Amino acid sequence: MKLPRYPIYIPSKGRAAKFLTAKVLMRDDVPFVAVVEPQEAAGYAAVVGTERLLVLPFRDRGSVIPARNFIKDHATAEGHARHWQLDDNLTCFYRTYRGKRIPCRAHLALRITEDFVDRYENIAIAGLNYDFFLGGRSQPFTLNCHVYSCTLVLNSLPHRWRGRYNEDTDICLQVLSDGWCTVLMHAFAVHKKWTMSMSGGNTDALYQGDGRLKMARSLERMWPGVVETQRRFQRPQHMIIAGWRKFDTPLKRRADVDWDALEGTVDDYGMELKQVAPIRSEDLRRFMEQEA
Repeated sequence: MKLPRYPIYIPSKGRAAKFLTAKVLMRDDVPFVAVVEPQEAAGYAAVVGTERLLVLPFRDRGSVIPARNFIKDHATAEGHARHWQLDDNLTCFYRTYRGKRIPCRAHLALRITEDFVDRYENIAIAGLNYDFFLGGRSQPFTLNCHVYSCTLVLNSLPHRWRGRYNEDTDICLQVLSDGWCTVLMHAFAVHKKWTMSMSGGNTDALYQGDGRLKMARSLERMWPGVVETQRRFQRPQHMIIAGWRKFDTPLKRRADVDWDALEGTVDDYGMELKQVAPIRSEDLRRFMEQEA
């Protein structure tokens, strides 16, 4: 069992009773640290144990951004080259296989992403796409775009999460504007609860009232000529002009990787396709028969 080599942090607030990401990782025996505010430490300890807690030295800062910067500083001080930050409302990890989204163990999705990223020297941020955004994608990843909710961050970056809104988009724009690459994986994906479908987290502090318009406008002010506010899905939404296509830095291979040895080799990391529940879909039944 190849566990992730980089530490996993889950910043969370107000969701001890429904700490979804933690439950998935505990089920799959994947180590992680829950990053919580001091007034909520006891509640989270009852769910994940004190050994999995990192208690922040502050509280009620109005967004997750101070916690994100604290996490990066903590991982750097511990001597790690990268670290994971996972949102607290992830419910399932998937492998994309022959056009199907197949549930998989969390450690596989994270470790394989790490192994891919570590073959290059200019990836600043990487992570997993949402399963509901995969559509019919056949490529294993998209280069130089947003990475949200399940992110692998290079600790040596000088960039910080900043402001109060849209910190994930902003930090991706920061690194891309400075000539780094981001990688959004499609070969593996994650399912996340829809924004505002759960209480706690940023829901109460950021999204209520005209919060979405404020969020979009704030990013537009930070990135004039790059971001604009539009109305999509019957609500205000920030949009990246040209859909991120202006960022075209190519990946740079590490010189110390034996690329010839990788050519043509396949490592399935011990994965096997296995039926774990009754199959009701005819399409899925035919798929399993073909794979048998």
